[in-house]
Amino acid sequence: MFNLISKRMGYSIKNDVLSGLTVALALVPEAVAFAFVAKVDPLIGLYAAFMVGLITSVFGGRPGMISGATGAMAVVMVSLVAEHGVQYLFAAVVLTGVFQMLAGVFKLGMFIRMVPYPVMLGFVNGLAIVIFLAQLGQFKIVDTNGMHQWMQGSELYWMIGMVGLTMLIIHFLPKFTRAIPASLAAILIVTGLVIGFDIPIPNVIDYVRSESGNPDATIAAGLPIFAIPSVPFNLETLKIILPYSLILAAVGLIESLLTMTLIDEITETRGHGNRECLGQGLANFTNGFFGGMGGCAMIGQSMINIKSGGRGRLSGMTAAVALLLFILVGSSWIELVPLAALVGLMFMVVLGTFEWASLRMITKVQKSEIFVIVLVSGITVIADLAIAVIIGVIVSALVFAWKGAKRIFAESYIDENGSKVYLVSGPLFFGSILNFQDIFIPKDDPDDVIVDFANARVLTIQVLKPLIPSLNAMKEMVKPYITDTSAKNVNCY
Repeated sequence: MFNLISKRMGYSIKNDVLSGLTVALALVPEAVAFAFVAKVDPLIGLYAAFMVGLITSVFGGRPGMISGATGAMAVVMVSLVAEHGVQYLFAAVVLTGVFQMLAGVFKLGMFIRMVPYPVMLGFVNGLAIVIFLAQLGQFKIVDTNGMHQWMQGSELYWMIGMVGLTMLIIHFLPKFTRAIPASLAAILIVTGLVIGFDIPIPNVIDYVRSESGNPDATIAAGLPIFAIPSVPFNLETLKIILPYSLILAAVGLIESLLTMTLIDEITETRGHGNRECLGQGLANFTNGFFGGMGGCAMIGQSMINIKSGGRGRLSGMTAAVALLLFILVGSSWIELVPLAALVGLMFMVVLGTFEWASLRMITKVQKSEIFVIVLVSGITVIADLAIAVIIGVIVSALVFAWKGAKRIFAESYIDENGSKVYLVSGPLFFGSILNFQDIFIPKDDPDDVIVDFANARVLTIQVLKPLIPSLNAMKEMVKPYITDTSAKNVNCY
């Protein structure tokens, strides 16, 4: 059932384990950052990354995809935590998991196929930009007044240099050897240089302490503990958490299923959307009882995993278990990893994620598709992923309807009985009604008019056709589309 060890050609246990370790290193600052976004303790984000990553790797529908605490869901949690506290967040995450599992049970994952390709491109490009902008925050430090300021002088130059070195290693090392993932090698080399030469740039623990404002903060902790959320079990609680849970469930599934589709294209394999819904739901349901903030698929870490050779479920499991070990016993080592190495790694993810081909498409595809790509990318950056995708799908549908409305036309002639025959071609639906009406010229027509739909797709009527008991009823539905028919005998075929 779980298929932990894949027999696919090109699969490697070593690659899965090493890529999982690489992902685990990158997960630490990401999970901490998203915990701060949600205004909760960093350990809540780290526990979420562990539990969501492990459960979705085992039960999810996309081997090789990495899940954890994400910014898209964190921004939804902020107001709930601020107004009602973290226990209500845990309760909302439990309910989120229930909704997501129901989506899997009712096979709603198939609806991801309705997302048009331009929306998919906009989603990918928008998230690449979001990941890039998020890394810029690592170039800031907290001054003596507690304010964030841009790095200056030698610290900035060293930071840029180490970021550049990380990117060069990731790019060129695979040309010489693939014995170890280039991303992992880059992190180890840059960490060794920074520690060995005492280069003055911030590391993971510096980031945690500056963001938390606690000079003694650490990522070390014990195992997550089972606890039922401390909230009243009544309708008032349900009214509070229900809206948040619905939004979290939608955002999580949209990001997860779109990320799954992207990985499907890269690996030329096929994930299972409904199973992914079940896996994400089970992960979030569990999170709420073990003090996690919930999460969903992470496109950045998923790309790191795929590019590092991770293809099976073992890669995600390794990343989750390694992250837990970092928390339990390895925090003193992980805290020394320089942020420059992780920033360089994420910059390479941005370069690999952004669909550069979409820039070359500007002069080769229809302007409406370019508009959808730019629209979805922009909304993803300035607002929310789920809103961006929903708006993109709606705009794409309206564009399709507009184009379809202009494809209806008719040929007319007088038959041997003196009747005017309109041979209609094209789709007839709500968007093409006005164009359909413009086809007819009632004052110039004879008393007997025949409208032949043999070459037309009468979508509006076909939807209701099972409810129409006779051709006469269908005729009455068509008559309103033709103006001034009071003196006409209109027949439909």
